[in-house]
Amino acid sequence: MTMAETIHSKLTVALAPTALRVVDESHRHAGHAGARPDGETHFRLTIVAAAFAGKSRLERHRMVHTILAAELADRVHALSVSALAPDEPAAGP
Repeated sequence: MTMAETIHSKLTVALAPTALRVVDESHRHAGHAGARPDGETHFRLTIVAAAFAGKSRLERHRMVHTILAAELADRVHALSVSALAPDEPAAGP
């Protein structure tokens, strides 16, 4: 299983999101700190889950980081998180 699949699986089990997108951006960080030649170190994710309703941005990020603690301690160097409740509009283009 790839790291992106692991991240997707763990977040799906823990948060039952209505939307989840995990993007491996490791190729954009080649040669930077934490980058590995085989990749799978830098990720961007967008997750929409009812579990985030009423939670601050910091609380949401902490929830995601707690779920992915093992991956963040070992292989994942950077994780960009956009965590939304179902009634919130997605940011960006």
